[in-house]
Amino acid sequence: MKTLHIQGKWGDSAIHVGERLANVGAYLPNQPLVIITDENIKTLYGHAFPKGPVISIGTGEQIKTLATVEYILTRLVDLRCDRSCFILGIGGGIVCDITGFVASIFLRGVDFGFVSTSLLSQVDASLGGKNGVNLSAFKNMVGVFNQPGFVICDLEMLKTLPQDEISNGLAEIVKHALIADADLLAFIEKNQEKALKLDPLIILHLVSDSVAIKSRVVQQDEHETGERRKLNFGHTIGHAIEKIDPCGHGRAVSRGMAAAAVFSMKKGWISSREVDRIFALLQGLGLPTDLHYDAAKIMDAAGRDKKKQGHFLHYVFLEAMGCARVEKISFDALNGFIRSVFNTAF
Repeated sequence: MKTLHIQGKWGDSAIHVGERLANVGAYLPNQPLVIITDENIKTLYGHAFPKGPVISIGTGEQIKTLATVEYILTRLVDLRCDRSCFILGIGGGIVCDITGFVASIFLRGVDFGFVSTSLLSQVDASLGGKNGVNLSAFKNMVGVFNQPGFVICDLEMLKTLPQDEISNGLAEIVKHALIADADLLAFIEKNQEKALKLDPLIILHLVSDSVAIKSRVVQQDEHETGERRKLNFGHTIGHAIEKIDPCGHGRAVSRGMAAAAVFSMKKGWISSREVDRIFALLQGLGLPTDLHYDAAKIMDAAGRDKKKQGHFLHYVFLEAMGCARVEKISFDALNGFIRSVFNTAF
């Protein structure tokens, strides 16, 4: 097991990579406990949950809404929870996002923690203190920054994930390598097959290194005003694709990274050979790189990005393999990039 820390504005968040759900009791404070999970995780692992009332929700992006938040808040009131309660989210990214948001607004904030059960959640959604829900089809439009007390990344629980979900999580690990760690990128390339098969040593290395990268960035910029913007590599276009084609977050981000790599090449920062290398790695991990979408629809969705500032946004390019660069660009410039690569074969 490896433990990393994020010192947030309101406290320390400890991330325990390789810890088990069965040991969660050692991290729980002596407070009344309420568990939030989804139906799939409850069915698979409910027997191993610590004792306490369980609030179960559905699965999929369609339940990541304010209606679900209202349902959970009502259940907390029915359970007569007060500010002394501790809320434990056990599940993937959707459960973690909703749990963190609910805990942050219930009675103006109660303590919470996560047991992260998916690869995507372990390297992304459960880390960094972003908690929120979607508004209509727009991702994470309503949310807060608030760190969980702890995150347990149980690598054994990954064995019940379908292969597409393994690939989805690997997309975020590739993102971390591309923006911050060329050595990690080479390690992924060398161990693609083992990563897909969840080789224990390889997955421990990938998750812990990815968590270390994100923790380091968040530590510098918790509220995303500078350095943390680099974590959005592939996400502006990725979120636009996800809005018009609910293909899965990792798969959408993979296409977004493919587009961002091409944009970076057009800016003269990386070579066509490096773009080919990125495409080959993503494809080797079972991730898509095609950009066969209607350019007008992508431009419309990207124009509603929650991070826009007037007619501009901060876009993340690759300055080199393992090094990201954030540029403030106009939407006209972004739309020019989009028109140049979508509806065409690269």
